[in-house]
Order: sequence, then C-alpha cells, then structure tokens
Amino acid sequence: MSIDRDATTDATPVPQDHVVFTDLDGVEGVLVDLNTKQYFQLNATASLIWRGVARGATADAIAQEMAAEYDVTIDHARRSVEATIREFVARRLVTGA
Repeated sequence: MSIDRDATTDATPVPQDHVVFTDLDGVEGVLVDLNTKQYFQLNATASLIWRGVARGATADAIAQEMAAEYDVTIDHARRSVEATIREFVARRLVTGA
C-alpha cells in the first residue's frame, strides 16, 4: 500500500475516546487502550507526537516541532511522525489520519 505523503502530513489525527495518556516525567509517557486493556510505553519522540495529536495539530505541524526540538531535518521528522501515526492508526489509538 502506498501512502501519499501530502495526504498524511495534511491529515489531523484524533485520539480515540478509549485511549488515555499518562505523562511519566514530562518527556516519556504511557498510552492505555481501555477497550483492549493494552498499554504502550512512549519514548520522548512518540510522546511529542502524541501530545501534538492530542492538541489537534496536523502531522506536518508536529514534524516541524520535532525538527526544532531534536535538531533533525524536516524530512526525517516527517518520516518519523508519519510512521508513528500509522502505528497509532493500526492499533486503533487515533482516527482521522
């Protein structure tokens, strides 16, 4: 399956109501899917992405934030954001992406 980069970065993913985020230390966090009782430990970059999703930011805006925060290229940040959001979608943690 091919993913159109422009469609992915312009989409605004939305957290599912049955997913709860807990901030562990201001950097990392944990997601709990209340439907499946699964939890997911998020590293610093995945937490940054989740916080952006929770704010209603587009994938492109999250990538720009990541590029600035971690001093990576915007292309690298976009690829990371897109991959993480695809994982969130695959696990039914977000919709709309």
